[in-house]
Amino acid sequence: MKTSILSSSDSRIVDNIVYFARTLRKAGLPAGPATVVDAVRAVEVSGIRSRDDLYWTLHAVFVRKREHRVLFDEAFRIYWQSRGLIEKMLAILSPVAPPRGQPEKPKAGQTRVSQAFQAAKERVSEETRPQVEVDATFTVSGKEVIQSKDFAQMTAEEVSAAKQALRAMRLPKDTIRRRRLIAAHRGRIDPRRTLRASMRSGGGMIDLKFRTPQEKRPPIVALCDISGSMSQYSRLLLHFMHGVMAERRDVHTFLFGTRLTNVTRHLRMKDPDEALEACSESVADWSGGTRIATALHAFNRLWSRRVLSGNPTVLLITDGLERDTDEDLAREMDRLHRSCRRLIWLNPLLRFDGFEAKAKGIRAMLPHVDEFRAAHSLDAIEDLVAALADKPSRPAVAAPRSWLAEDRAIRGQAKAAAPI
Repeated sequence: MKTSILSSSDSRIVDNIVYFARTLRKAGLPAGPATVVDAVRAVEVSGIRSRDDLYWTLHAVFVRKREHRVLFDEAFRIYWQSRGLIEKMLAILSPVAPPRGQPEKPKAGQTRVSQAFQAAKERVSEETRPQVEVDATFTVSGKEVIQSKDFAQMTAEEVSAAKQALRAMRLPKDTIRRRRLIAAHRGRIDPRRTLRASMRSGGGMIDLKFRTPQEKRPPIVALCDISGSMSQYSRLLLHFMHGVMAERRDVHTFLFGTRLTNVTRHLRMKDPDEALEACSESVADWSGGTRIATALHAFNRLWSRRVLSGNPTVLLITDGLERDTDEDLAREMDRLHRSCRRLIWLNPLLRFDGFEAKAKGIRAMLPHVDEFRAAHSLDAIEDLVAALADKPSRPAVAAPRSWLAEDRAIRGQAKAAAPI
């Protein structure tokens, strides 16, 4: 007769499964009490012969969706496997030096699983720690500190908090009127539907039917620069685009450095770590040079007719430091501007108070954009979200063409003050 795992001497495995389920729940997997009971029963029926048997037994119970597998795999590796610690101890005692190689890249989901383990440890320590009352009336909230802080100046903890805040942002429900008409309770009289309704009643009664122009949310297309000067901002802004794409389907994202890459399908993944890792693997020119004119030419030739239908809003995220010729850049910017409803340029260089449009690439792009905004902090992104609803909390830094007018005025004053 088979002995139940609940009454055997190895009953600690039940406690481990319970704690493991709590960790999965904190990491984002739906692991309720019923699932824990099913996991214990599954282990009891299948038995534990090897680590692989335990892995696939628990995998069959806890993993229900594709995006759950990444978190489960990372949690199982941290919680159940102890080979890493043994290898480190052997490396210390061994007289042979360990091989020198590149450090292993963090896997998708590793950050959230590690945070879940840390949260469990803190909860246990807080239960045994004496309670101390703290008066925080005149203290400053951490959220207020990072709201206006530059992304490039943030610590690792502040970057993690900024990523969560960016993913939590939601775009407004702005709509545009289309020429297509749809059925409505009020509006214009619809003769066809009115006659059909009258024929159903034998013509004795005429029930008027109405129609009104259809309203639809405009699509959003993001063109994000991933060159060396923009990489710190691009990674955080991709978290913002991931949160936007989780809410709306009519959003397309492209990355460009020296070439153009469509990462829309990668950002459709529900797990943010897995989505960003897929984007990094699909791009070969991350933190490289910048060829804005070449990337815009590829977009206008290959993608404009596919994604720029329906009067979209285009977000161009770049610092404008271009290596191509100014004539090509101005021509491609003009074509892009004519193909969309609004072209908003997000430039992190606007974080500097003394910013001037002196670079040739910036001067070639400014005449062809509708708005010129900063994109270096959470406050700047919140202003962008409000601007997309035509209700900005703060206006844009200045009209795009005004930067060129101010520069011409400064040059005119300098020329007039020069000795003859």
